[in-house]
Amino acid sequence: MTRTGQSWVPPAWVAWAAVAVAFAFAAVSLVWALGSTAGLDTLGGTIERRALDGDPVLRAANVVALVLKVLGGVLALALDQPWGRRLPRRLLLALGWSGASVLVLYGLLQTTAVALVAAGVVVPAEPLSDRALTWRLFLWEPWFLVWGLLLAGATLRSQRLSSQRTSRRNSSTRDGES
Repeated sequence: MTRTGQSWVPPAWVAWAAVAVAFAFAAVSLVWALGSTAGLDTLGGTIERRALDGDPVLRAANVVALVLKVLGGVLALALDQPWGRRLPRRLLLALGWSGASVLVLYGLLQTTAVALVAAGVVVPAEPLSDRALTWRLFLWEPWFLVWGLLLAGATLRSQRLSSQRTSRRNSSTRDGES
């Protein structure tokens, strides 16, 4: 709580960082959806092999991922921008909290799983190269976690600012009635 009794509000950069992370992640999906093999060795395993074989299901999955990531970026924008206030508030907040929860949970689980493989605690059915293991441990899997935390911050910011606006409106209405 602040001295004025209002709750802490995350800074605006949190929402913009969520947008940037979502759109950067979408750009990677776009590159792979278009059939590029750039960076596939950083994923390794079955995914790399299927992509190199031109698997249409994997390309379609990248298109779906692209759309979801772009929508995630638009959601972060809607949570921060004035035009987002025209959307149903409860739906927007529910999407924000749901998306953040899924991303954080997925990022935690995947990062933990890869860390256990890197530590030799878990032996995967299909081994990953050291390069793929390193990239997945320090970029690909944590990216979901970071994005989820940023989206949670953007959602919290939107929720708190909305509550403050509502409180000010209610207060000015009561003051006008006095």
